Amino acid sequence: MIYTFKSIDHIQLAAPKGSEEAARGFYKDILGFNEIEKPAELKKRGGVWFGFGNVHIHIGIEEPFIPAKKAHPAFKVENIEGLKSHLRANGIEITEDHNLPGTNRFYVDDPFGNRIEVLEWITK
Repeated sequence: MIYTFKSIDHIQLAAPKGSEEAARGFYKDILGFNEIEKPAELKKRGGVWFGFGNVHIHIGIEEPFIPAKKAHPAFKVENIEGLKSHLRANGIEITEDHNLPGTNRFYVDDPFGNRIEVLEWITK
């Protein structure tokens, strides 16, 4: 059997029931992701989808909810210092991490406690 992985289609993160507006406040209003319309059949499950470029983030409802503290998506950005300033101005706590050589990176938690990594590769 011959097959090829082509890309990640989407990232799924969990959130508690009734958290769609908090998700919009963080992913859409603060991070600037676009909201993606969910198919009608999937709207019944709750949650909300976002995207930028070819990347989709699905916030799914999970009960009981437990945030992902170790497993996480990592987003590569341009102008990470500008993003840090933007996040801090919006009251988002940043945890700096200098353990990956060649990067400027940090972690934040979404409104539900899911860990998010953000990094920019340093070119010399």
